[in-house]
Amino acid sequence: MRSHSRSGGRNISLPARKLTALALMGALMFASQVAMSFIPNVHLVGLFIIVTSLLFGWEAFYSVILFIFLEGITYGFGLWWFSYLYVWPLLALAVNLLRKNESVIIWAIVAAAHGLCFGALCSIPYFFMGGSAMAFSYWVAGIPFDIVHCISNFAVTLILLKPLSKVIKRFALPLNGSER
Repeated sequence: MRSHSRSGGRNISLPARKLTALALMGALMFASQVAMSFIPNVHLVGLFIIVTSLLFGWEAFYSVILFIFLEGITYGFGLWWFSYLYVWPLLALAVNLLRKNESVIIWAIVAAAHGLCFGALCSIPYFFMGGSAMAFSYWVAGIPFDIVHCISNFAVTLILLKPLSKVIKRFALPLNGSER
């Protein structure tokens, strides 16, 4: 069974198994963030985006967009949400551009850099709302959280990238590779 739609004159088709896996990855990103929300800026979302992008390529954006909309539906579409529209896809973009890399250390560094830059990236809407002073103060106030985000992203990715990739490859990707 295939999912079909027309976009820009080209047919986009995803096998049902892949579409289900991408939807589950988006839901897993959201569920893991909710489950770990009691620890500020420590979560598995970046790891899941990296794994999804490595295994599914550009189609990982479906999972990321699902995650972003689940966040908005659950917590409201506030100003913070608009930054999610580019902050999380930016990580998926970086992974897709560096996708040939197989070093867990490099992926841990990418995850750490994303965590460290998270607050600065999220301050952009505040620049348009209140100018550079508002954006700068928002960013500076969050630096301790960005440091925690950086360190936790590095550690989680370093420890869990290989085993998580192995599990997802086994259960989400077809055995013969014909659907990739």
